[in-house]
Amino acid sequence: MYQALYRKYRPATFTDVISQPHITNTLRNQIISGKTAHAYLFTGSRGTGKTTCARIFAKALCCENTVNGDPCNECEICRAADEFALSDIIEIDAASNGSVDDARELREAALYTPERCRYKIYIIDEVHMLSKDAFNALLKIIEEPPEHVKFIMATTELHKVLPTILSRCQRYDFMRIRTEDIAARIMDVCRAEGISITEEPAELIAKTADGGMRDALSILDRCIAFSEDITIDTVSEATGIAGRGHLFGLLEAVADKDPAKALDIISELYSRSKDMQRLCEELILQFRNVLIAAVSPQRMNIIICLPSELETLREIASKLSPDRIMEIIDELGECTQKMRGSVSKRIDMEMCLIRLCSDVKPSAASAPDLGEVNNRIDAIEKRLRNGVPAAPQKRVTPKDRFEVAPKGLQLIQQWDRITDMLRTAMPSVGVWLEGSTGYIQTEYLIINTKNDEMLKGLLADGSEIEQRFLMFVSEQVKFALEKKRIGYKEELDRSGTNKQAEEDSAPQGMTVDDVLKKAEAGGVDVEVG
Repeated sequence: MYQALYRKYRPATFTDVISQPHITNTLRNQIISGKTAHAYLFTGSRGTGKTTCARIFAKALCCENTVNGDPCNECEICRAADEFALSDIIEIDAASNGSVDDARELREAALYTPERCRYKIYIIDEVHMLSKDAFNALLKIIEEPPEHVKFIMATTELHKVLPTILSRCQRYDFMRIRTEDIAARIMDVCRAEGISITEEPAELIAKTADGGMRDALSILDRCIAFSEDITIDTVSEATGIAGRGHLFGLLEAVADKDPAKALDIISELYSRSKDMQRLCEELILQFRNVLIAAVSPQRMNIIICLPSELETLREIASKLSPDRIMEIIDELGECTQKMRGSVSKRIDMEMCLIRLCSDVKPSAASAPDLGEVNNRIDAIEKRLRNGVPAAPQKRVTPKDRFEVAPKGLQLIQQWDRITDMLRTAMPSVGVWLEGSTGYIQTEYLIINTKNDEMLKGLLADGSEIEQRFLMFVSEQVKFALEKKRIGYKEELDRSGTNKQAEEDSAPQGMTVDDVLKKAEAGGVDVEVG
């Protein structure tokens, strides 16, 4: 049965592990000296060798015939460990066994002595997935385990591991595997598998893997399935990334301000089912290379690209200023974020490239001019330093801020409850409605508040947030409110009426007898049934 390359070529000794000498040498020396800790924590990004080193270390601890700190891989214990048949090396996936009950079972089982080996070793992968209660249940046994028990934990998210666990472990940080090491390993695997590959596609696979050997071998698996003669085009097609020609074509289009060329490339890539979000991320990476070529041309060794592409990057860098390149990277980053919830990623990508190619800035009509704000702050500070008070501003009286006719003004009795709900549904608006009063006047929603200026800015006429706000209030009062008026007027008290309003609404306060008497006085025939 076919076995995935990352499993088939998983290192069996510390010597086979690449790019982690600071860890493998330390663990090997501990095996040789016999001075091993009771708990270890391996942390780092995916595919850097955490679980592999945990298995090798566990096997070496149990091996009867270690060779310079490496397991011999020939004794019965080593063979049983390779076949996952050794009961004294227990691997636990914390993602599916992370409850407090699982931790208690582990704690109870750890008390029993090992069956065949010197130690009973627990390898807990993705340990950050343990629940807080599970961590707490393991605290004591991790701190003071029986002499025959050792823990090796691995995680990609160190910040989720409790500090009380961290303090009880020897911690080892796995670095991302260097691109050249991954490329060399890919070349070795291809030679062993009889696959034709050159250095350039091997480097492209290594760069795409982003420091993870497992990812690199998985990509190589896809490339082999696509073609056993692996080229740059093979890697691009198999991984779904944009071809290098298309990628640099987009860079040149932005540098030359040629939106037509950029749109043609996007159309072609879209027709070939290329992922637009992945393309945006690749463009960010390449513009990062352009930025380095522009600001530090002597540091080309830190640029992530093929050697044949360096000259192209230099040419593009000569056409753009560093400030402009950073603006482009920011714009592409915002586009990537937007794509995560977008209906059409293609449209987002096209709009972004049109802006980049034509220097069109996103609409910022509502954004403040920070330069002007800073100038005004500087002027005020200067006045204060010189002992000159700021120019007095004209006092705005409540009447100047709101003019509303009282006739037909109806108080919204449940306004306090509505504002409480708005603090959750629309917190940016609800917080400014503290102490306000709401009224209905024909199709208008009238809001009387001392925070009127702030609310007017938030609920600008015709804005989407205004429509959401009116719709929310309309649903609560069961009345269609199409417009709003916001201001502050002291005369509008909580009753929602003043003298004029009371006079207009006086008939509503009459008793039945008063109504009958008024009708008779007016010559209206009244019959009481």
